[in-house]
Amino acid sequence: MADRGKHQTGFGFETRAIHAGARPEPVTGARNTPIYQTSSYVFEDAEHAADLFNLSRFGFIYSRLTNPTVSVLEERVASLENGRAAVAAASGHAAQFLTFFTLLEPGDEFVASRNLYGGSMTQFGLSFKKLGWTCHFVDGTDPENFRRAITPKTKALFLEVLANPGGIIIDLEKVVEIGKDAGIPVIVDNTMASPYLHQPLEWGADIVIHSTTKYLSGHGTSMGGVVVESGKFDWTQGGKFPSMTEPEPSYHGLTFYETFGDFGFTTKARAVALRDFGPVQSPMNAFMTITGIETLHLRMERHVANAQVVAEYLEGHEKVAWVSYAGLQSSPYRELAQKYLPKGPGAVFNFGLKGGYEAGVHVVETVELFSHLANVGDTRSLIIHPASTTHRQLSPEQQIAAGAGPDVIRLSVGLESVEDLLRDLDQALG
Repeated sequence: MADRGKHQTGFGFETRAIHAGARPEPVTGARNTPIYQTSSYVFEDAEHAADLFNLSRFGFIYSRLTNPTVSVLEERVASLENGRAAVAAASGHAAQFLTFFTLLEPGDEFVASRNLYGGSMTQFGLSFKKLGWTCHFVDGTDPENFRRAITPKTKALFLEVLANPGGIIIDLEKVVEIGKDAGIPVIVDNTMASPYLHQPLEWGADIVIHSTTKYLSGHGTSMGGVVVESGKFDWTQGGKFPSMTEPEPSYHGLTFYETFGDFGFTTKARAVALRDFGPVQSPMNAFMTITGIETLHLRMERHVANAQVVAEYLEGHEKVAWVSYAGLQSSPYRELAQKYLPKGPGAVFNFGLKGGYEAGVHVVETVELFSHLANVGDTRSLIIHPASTTHRQLSPEQQIAAGAGPDVIRLSVGLESVEDLLRDLDQALG
């Protein structure tokens, strides 16, 4: 169980990225975290087994709940986010599902910024409806829109501080204030920034979600997601969260917040949602992500440096209509970027072509070094036309509102020599 997620006082980010949650394997002395490729674990005796199943003792039962390799990943991400605890899942979407299943009852609502990854908008707006959960999308660039959308049934506010795609930055501090006034948690998808560039919990957010598939893994090899809780939210407020404050029948009436306190949310997400729906992260993917995290700080520095150069080049190109990157002097989000992301506003951004849809298709089909695929956060530079791929489920109006209109190209700038990236874009733009 990742119940030791508090950041290790006195150790810097880089040190924790390499060491948090891990120690030499005691039997062999192996220094790297082993891949515990096992489905189950032997109990010491009947009492030990009973204690584990009753959640009165932490340990390993079955890899749908806990696995030693995955636990290291959970502790490491919790440490890097300065959170209390974490639970890993098979993907970022799975992490979102675990979060909302733990929070919501049928008929409940939540408010989300419409500046989200297109798949999140589809999950929230369509699939969650079938579970009796309603998401109200708002323009998060005006934080007061969150307040205006809150109803007595609202149980959470959700946003990406660094939006995907679009280069838009949401004023988290103001949204947190609105959440506190309403007595509901603020949930931040921090995938695009990574904890190296931004730590939402330090700004008062209550829960952080990552698709570890992206920058945390970093090499385009491994699917995964993770949920991190701050441990600071009072789940007893207003009787709004019975999942946390009322007895859980599948554990003999145990009450998660009363029993586990500041890591009750992730414990409930694991012990009920992960147990019953099963979107577990595999030990191999956890191992690959742990390895990726060890160089997160180095990779993010280069990602950001390359992105700045590419964005400036595109802004000056005669065939480019606009560039949406918060690192540019022209960006309306530059001031917010300096506030929330002083090390750089990530490496994923949009630009629009004067030739519209057809020009966008030509560019993604003509680049040679950039890979045309649906992912971000890879060591390789990636390119996509969101309107025909990641956001194609949305209506044209929704695409434009999400920053993924027909003329838009999204780049995820990688770690190559930046001169080579510029040369590739130049020949594709013609």
